Amino acid sequence: QVQLVESGGGLVQVGASLRLSCAASGRTFSWYTMGWFRQAPGKEREFVAALSSSGSSTYYADSVKGRFAISRDNAKNTVHLQMNSLKPEDTAVYYCARAQSSGLNWATGTANGYDSWGQGTQVTVSS
Repeated sequence: QVQLVESGGGLVQVGASLRLSCAASGRTFSWYTMGWFRQAPGKEREFVAALSSSGSSTYYADSVKGRFAISRDNAKNTVHLQMNSLKPEDTAVYYCARAQSSGLNWATGTANGYDSWGQGTQVTVSS
């Protein structure tokens, strides 16, 4: 079972940037698509971004497209989420997740497509 540990969350003002990181254990990190999800208070967990195993394909939620960027370093077993131009509606707990496939597919944008999750890191954007 892979372990995923997120870091980098915090309290920032509107328009600021944050970079989240997720460190994965094990030797199979480079085999799988990795994703980021978020959950705001009183709301369901929602998809944010995903990156294929090789890093060649990305997929973003419309709400973050153009502001967020997902990247990975397979040599270091890490995946990052660069978040720019943050808005109050970006406030949530952000979760790193490992998909059940190497590429992007119909399940990439849904929680059902992922089998391992981190504990989450809080991002709060203050106006």
